[in-house]
Amino acid sequence: MPFEDLKARMALLLEQMVHRPEDMHELQETLREELAELRDSGLPVPRDLVLLEEKLEALLNLPTKGK
Repeated sequence: MPFEDLKARMALLLEQMVHRPEDMHELQETLREELAELRDSGLPVPRDLVLLEEKLEALLNLPTKGK
């Protein structure tokens, strides 16, 4: 997978996160898939994307107030 393709896909994903926050769970899954593809290919995973993955996991697994 060319690095430029990865950068383009990540830029699109981040843009979608900003403009479609209601789809955050779907976008989180897409990020997981992209990072898994990198790991499976033996390529280094950018630290900032790992941190984003961790933050999304923490954010999306928080219990909803009042429940």
